[in-house]
Order: sequence, then structure tokens, then C-alpha cells
Amino acid sequence: MPLETPHAPERDAELVAPSPPAGPSDAVTVAEGSPMQGRAICVTVPHEGKPCKAFGNVPADFLPALKDAEFAWLDFTVDDIERESESISSALGFSTSLAPSLVGGYYSAFEDRETELGMMLPAVTVEGLEVKIHPLLVLVRKDLILTLHPRAVLRLQRFYRYADSFIRKIPPATRPIDRLTMVLVRILDENNIRNFEHLREIEEQADAMSEGLLDPETSRSVLGRQIYEMKHALITYLNMLWRTLDVIHSLAYGDAELVSDSGKLLAQIGMLAEDVRRQIALSEHMSEVLASGLEVLQSIYNNQLQILNNRMAMVITWLTVLGTAVLVPNTIATIWGGLRWRELVEPSIDWFFIGILVISTLASTYLAYWWVNKWVKLPRAPLA
Repeated sequence: MPLETPHAPERDAELVAPSPPAGPSDAVTVAEGSPMQGRAICVTVPHEGKPCKAFGNVPADFLPALKDAEFAWLDFTVDDIERESESISSALGFSTSLAPSLVGGYYSAFEDRETELGMMLPAVTVEGLEVKIHPLLVLVRKDLILTLHPRAVLRLQRFYRYADSFIRKIPPATRPIDRLTMVLVRILDENNIRNFEHLREIEEQADAMSEGLLDPETSRSVLGRQIYEMKHALITYLNMLWRTLDVIHSLAYGDAELVSDSGKLLAQIGMLAEDVRRQIALSEHMSEVLASGLEVLQSIYNNQLQILNNRMAMVITWLTVLGTAVLVPNTIATIWGGLRWRELVEPSIDWFFIGILVISTLASTYLAYWWVNKWVKLPRAPLA
């Protein structure tokens, strides 16, 4: 995104886990670049002076700073977003019904109430082939942006370090609604970037899985399970992307009172939507690659079945030849042995009997082989 964002180090390390909740007296202002203290961070822009950071644990820790601020961004890390979002947002001046109406949505939600704006965006994490989607709440009013997210997903850690620098670079003559929109776009962009990073993890898992397709000894059941899990992860990820795109479209074309009408800023929101579309295209391409992998796996399975069928056909064919070769002389011998007049003839007649058996055996074997060879399609390829 061509946003005026300070350059962040490549893939910042995860922040230190927040310390246990403490009382209001534990809210402190820390130096830039220090680990996050408490479970909330606030960047305020006073009417006079430079932006500053403050850290705390409960909304009361930030009320004095927010009262004297021209603009502020406040981010809360919570354990139970459905239970805590209402109490935190209402303590900061938002409607009590805004947060509950958002968390009840399916992965995403958007609500415009003219004087305040709320949206829920999906924030994804990937553990192996398990894709987990967490809610990221963004509540906006004319002088405050409040973000809430579960402890399991530290979503805005890059922006934590550089938020005051980013806001400081906004020209002082910028309209308040433009500044509000610029910070909001930056937060949405950060969420998109972190979501996209997890697609790379899914790609790495797919690359590792492709090695199994090269090994003919790999069990088909193992490969089939892995490909299913990969497809399921991609479908879940794609669902998250489509939900994100819905929210961005609502923000860009909903004509919200708290969103700037500046063409430049609306173009930046449009670029956010284009980024999500590119992610959707990459995910769909990966899905097509996995579909081709399923076709390869099915071809291998069908080939192995065909080889087994060929072997069974060969065995049954030769058993048929041998059975026919034995059946004819056996029938002749049974009939000959049952004739009582044989006892009245000379013993030399046994040689005649043996000759008949030998000739009938050879003749029946040849005829059975000729018939099978002419009318039965035996497998010609090597049975490897």
C-alpha cells in the first residue's frame, strides 16, 4: 500500500505477552520500542504538542488523556471479546448496543450509526493446517478509534511501535475526518498484511505435502487426508478474505459520515480491496493446484487398481485353461471306468485307454488356449 507509513523491520517478532491485569495506578507511559505494558495501548494527539503513547489495563486508565486529546487510537487485548467488548466500549463513550451487534456477525459485520461507526474484521492465525479466525473489532467516532481483539491474535504489533510517528507525519492542517480516515485505513491495511502472511504458511505446508506425491510408497490414505486438510484450510481462508472484502466495500461505498470524502483517501480504501482480491486470486490458484494433486492421486489409485485387475484376469484365465484341460480327460476316464464290459476285454486295451486320455488332454488344452487367446483380451503390458 502506498501509505505514508514508517518503514517497519521485516516481520517483527511477536510482542512479549501482556502482564496480568493490574490496577489503574499501573498505567504508565513507556519509551518508544519498549515491550507493551498491560493489555492496552493508547496513542493520543493533544490539542497542543506531539502525539504520545500510554499503556494501561482498563478504560479508566485512559480517560484523562482522552479528555484532553484532539484525536486518539486505543487498542485493547481481551480474553473474551463477546463479554468484554460491551463494557469497554461503553466506558469509552460508545453505544452499549454497538459492540454486541457486531460480534454476533459471521466473521464480519459493518454498522454505520452516523455519529459512530463499527466493523468486525476477521483476523486469521494458522497452526499447521488448522486455520483459526478471530474477530477484530474497530469502533470509530469523530475523535477516537477503538480496536479490540482476543489475546490469541496480536494483530497490530507493527503499528504499536510506529503509530505515534505515523500520526506525527500527518500535516497539522489536515481535516480531522481525513486524519481519522488515514489512521483507519492504516489499521485495515495492517490487518490485511498479517492475514496475507499466514497464506505463506499454508503454501509452505502445501510444498511439504507435495513431497509425498513423489514417493510411490506413501500411503494413499495419508495423502488423501493431507490434501483434504489443505483444501479445508484454503476454503476457510478464502471465506475470511471474502468477508474482509465485504467490510471494505461497505466502508468505501456506504457513504459513512465518519469516512472522508477525499478522492485520495477513498482511492486508498479501494487499494485495500484490490489487495484482498489479489489474495483471493492467489488462494484460488493454490486450490486449483491442490485439485490437480487430487487428480494425480486418483490416477495413481486407478492405475494400481488396473494393475491388480490385470493380475487377477491373468490368473483366472490360466485357471480356466487348466480346468478345461483336466475336465475333458477326467470325464472320459470316468465314463471308461464305468463300463462293465471292460472287464471282459484283454488287458492290452489299457494302452488304448491311456492313449485316449493323452490325446484328449492335449487336444482340450490346445482348444482351451486357442479359445482364450482368441476371445479373451489378456493384459499385454508388463505387470510391474
